[in-house]
Amino acid sequence: MLTAKVILNPYAGRGKGAKLAPKIRQLLEGADMELDWSETTGPGHAIQLAREAKEAGHTLFIAAGGDGTVSEVVNGMAQATPPGETVGTLAVLPIGSGNDFADMAGCPRGLAEVVAAIQARTTRRVDLCRTTIQTDQGPLVRYFDNNLGMGFEAQVTVESYKITWLRGVAIYVLAVLRALRRYDQPFFDIRWVDERGQEQHVAQRSLMVSLGNSRRTGGGFYVTPDAVMDDGLLDMGIAAALSTPRILILLPQVMMGLHRNSSAIRLVRCREVRVTTSQPVPIHADGEVVTEAATQVEAVVEPRRLEVVVKA
Repeated sequence: MLTAKVILNPYAGRGKGAKLAPKIRQLLEGADMELDWSETTGPGHAIQLAREAKEAGHTLFIAAGGDGTVSEVVNGMAQATPPGETVGTLAVLPIGSGNDFADMAGCPRGLAEVVAAIQARTTRRVDLCRTTIQTDQGPLVRYFDNNLGMGFEAQVTVESYKITWLRGVAIYVLAVLRALRRYDQPFFDIRWVDERGQEQHVAQRSLMVSLGNSRRTGGGFYVTPDAVMDDGLLDMGIAAALSTPRILILLPQVMMGLHRNSSAIRLVRCREVRVTTSQPVPIHADGEVVTEAATQVEAVVEPRRLEVVVKA
């Protein structure tokens, strides 16, 4: 019999998690699984639950929620795992608004299909990324599995939190329009080690810096359209300071991943990166705002540390 730590976010998908909880539990119990069931009560709770479960010996985790829930579960798993070791096996029940990680990793969408994949133990290993964020409260260490955005991209996430009457990609499109009115474009100093091990440097006013472990973020924006989740590299998009008309021209290109040759955004690959800003900026990790006042971010890839249950 499989034993699984289940962490469900009842608020995922604007309350969808709570409505689906009885069905999810019935499906898992019907699959002859022994469940250690928990539901989150607020931001950061899934990190605590996953860390305690990993410390107690759990190796199979089921995250029922959106990208934020998945990210918190992964952070808890990683915090309780020695460096260099696989953090454990993760299955995702994607019931959030965007579900970028689940889609890009190849996780099943349907609840019954997820249960079948867990039973079959069809998995793949993907990279994790560890970041250290300097804030006015001191340094913060965080893992991300899908994407980290600094600057305008994170401001869009801040604005999306305020939109409660829309669903899916429409939330982020409206959030972009709101962020255009409220975000300044500071000076960014960006240093990275590329795939050949060579140090690179860019210093300029920038709209944003986006680090992608996968191709998609925000439910439908392909900022890093060529990112591969198990190549041991981060894809980075560096957008120069842009006027509002140029941002609006770039937006549909990014939604379709057609900006590879655009002069507005530079796409590179790196093993590690450090970004310093001339003034505090917002930052998100996997769609969750970590701080609205970051001054420096360092990120490094930890290859293939996370095992994910995927479609057969």
